Parts: sequence; C-alpha cells; structure tokens
Amino acid sequence: MPASTPGTPSLLRAMNDRAALELLLTHGPLSRTRIGHLTGLSKPTASQLLARLEAAGLVLATGTDGGRPGPSAQLYSLNPRAAYVGGLDVTPGRVLAAVSDLTGTVIASHEVPYTEGAQAVDQVTEALGGAVKAAGLHRSDLHRVVIATPGAFDPQTGRLRYASHLPGWHSPTLLDDLAAALPMPVEYENDVNLAAVAEQRLGAARGHEDFVLLWNEEGLGAALVLGGRLHRGWTGGAGEVGFLPVPGRPLVRQVTRANSGGYQELAGVEGLPRLAAELGVEAAPVPAAGTPHGPETPHTPEVAAAVALLGQAAAAPEGAHLRFLQAYATALATGLASLVAVLDPEIVVLSGAAISAGGEPLRALLEAELAELAPSRPRLVPGEVRERPVLHGALESALAATRDEVFDTSR
Repeated sequence: MPASTPGTPSLLRAMNDRAALELLLTHGPLSRTRIGHLTGLSKPTASQLLARLEAAGLVLATGTDGGRPGPSAQLYSLNPRAAYVGGLDVTPGRVLAAVSDLTGTVIASHEVPYTEGAQAVDQVTEALGGAVKAAGLHRSDLHRVVIATPGAFDPQTGRLRYASHLPGWHSPTLLDDLAAALPMPVEYENDVNLAAVAEQRLGAARGHEDFVLLWNEEGLGAALVLGGRLHRGWTGGAGEVGFLPVPGRPLVRQVTRANSGGYQELAGVEGLPRLAAELGVEAAPVPAAGTPHGPETPHTPEVAAAVALLGQAAAAPEGAHLRFLQAYATALATGLASLVAVLDPEIVVLSGAAISAGGEPLRALLEAELAELAPSRPRLVPGEVRERPVLHGALESALAATRDEVFDTSR
C-alpha cells in the first residue's frame, strides 16, 4: 500500500509531526506533556514524536519549566537552524536583502545602492551575498529566496511588466540568468502583494480572508486578497491601480510608455507638493535618512517631500493643513471607491510611506469620503508592519514554502 494512503501509520506520524512543529512555531518552547495535551496524543506517543523530531534536527531540548511546582519538565523548541531563507526588496534606488531562520527571526540584512548601468544579476548576488555573509552562512545554506519588485513578471513571456521605472530589469533572459547565478529555488512577487502578505501574517490583516491593501510610495498600487489568497490576475497585473481612469485626470494611453494620468496622477506622491502649495501649506523640511525622524532607507526625493508634508499636516490638522489632508483623502477615495465597489472587501489596509505619514487624521477623512462614494463600507485600518513591510513579506512568503517542505516528515 502506498505510504501516502490516508490512514496509514506513516501518514499519521507525519501529520502528528507537523502538528507538533506548528505548535512549537506558534507557542514557543513546550513540554512533552503540553504537546500531548494540545495534540491529543498519549504521553508515550508524544515522547516518540519528540525523539523522532530531535533526531531529524527539527527540534531542540531547550531547558526546563523550573518555575512551576513539582518536578521540572523538559522543554522543546523548534530548531531555528533547521532552515534559512532569503528575501530581497528591489526598488529603483537600491536592492535590500535579508536572511531569516526557520522561526522567522531576521538575522542579517545588506543593502546595495543602485548605480547607473548596474546589472540586475550583479545587484541581487551582491546584496544577497552581503546578507548571507553577515549571517555567518553560505548562499547554499538558503532553502529558498523570494525577490520583490515593482510590477510583475509575465508568466507567458518571463519579462517584467508594469515597471518601466526599474532600470536594468527588463532583459528577456533575466529570470534564466538569475536562476543560473543562484543555487537555491527563487520566486518573484510584486512588492505591494508582499506588503499584503506581511500584513496577513504579521499585522493588521491577520484573520481576514478578503481585504485590499492600498499602497502609496514611489508608485500607487493595491494588493487584492480574496478567500485568503493573493489575486494576481492573468499576467500578474492585478492591483496596478495607478492606471485606473478617474475623473479630472487624463486617460493613461499606450501604458507601456512612461506617461502620466489616471489614479497615479490624481493621488500619487508627485502631485502632493503642488496640491499643498495651492492650499497654502508651506513646504516641510525633509529629515535626512538616519536622523531620529528620517527614513531608515532613503526614499526618492518625491516620496520624502510627500511624507514630510503629510506628517506636518497630520501633526496639526487644522486650517490649511486640514484642507490639504481633506483634498488628499478625496483623491485617494476616488480610486479606492472603484476597488470597493468591485471587490467588497472586509477591510482596507492603508500602507506605504505616504499614506502612513497622514496617520489617524488622514485615515478618518478617507473613511468618511469612502462612505460617501462606495456602496459598501469596509473598515479602514493602518498597516501594522511599518518597518520594511515588503522585505518582511518576501521573507514570510519564502518561509511558508520552506516550512511546508521541512515540516513534511513523510518525505
């Protein structure tokens, strides 16, 4: 009888092993008795399970629960060194890489600034190599890597679409070149989609099956999660809302060329300084990267200026500042209303540096505007993964696939 036949001892052992590993991942160190209680296994069976997982290098004995009355019990935890993954966040200004252990702890990162004429493969290998070295590992130690980029790689052609602003990433052989340069499985995902993954696993969207993440930084985009799964579309272009036709702005024609118009022109960061000036808001000083209020990783000048303006307005939301926030909320709601009308999400997660800078004043104004424009009224919530959400989403995506492989002890 095949080992995978339902009900066979080997399959049941594998199911119990996975259940125990998931419990250790969720709860941290547990005793044999506690694992038996949570899984419904007898004490002897739980002991055999832990011995099996310890021999496989998946769990470690990590001390005792000596703070309780009675004899101390041995505690077991997931072995963080059982697997490592990498994640990369690619923008027009830099490539940021990080390495995480199996528990999700980020153990090292490395950033490579974009330089004119740099090749994508060189940027990726340098950034990832720096993170791996800082972690005290070798590239071959990584089980999987997920790379986040603007736009999406077309599944039919393998070429990057919707990201004409990303220099050096449009070669038709790029995916083959990266596969040849990296010794582990590599996956590619849209950056805003991965911000949604981070919120789904670590932040504001935990427990929600249907939600939209609205993002505004270098570009204006959205991620769509339906039935708990990312909706990417036929070519990976679902959520490219910058092209969305909106009242009062030109239609975006010949979209493969760099141009303006649509939702991006209405609500993107580029127009915020002009909007602020029209409403009598003085330009805000832009904190330098690395200062107490400056960005950890420098944004483009346009994003930095927008963040400074919105932060200044949110800190004193009255007069011209309030009018500025109201106008921006109306611009955001104009496009968001179309998404809500089509998708009817449970919540909308507000993310990206520009939207986040507006804080609670902007969120409240946007919610009021959306209530006027959309047929349903999803709850608007701020993103909770504020530091490097795209990178965390890449790591979480890599971890999910790696844990599926590592936790499957029937292999």
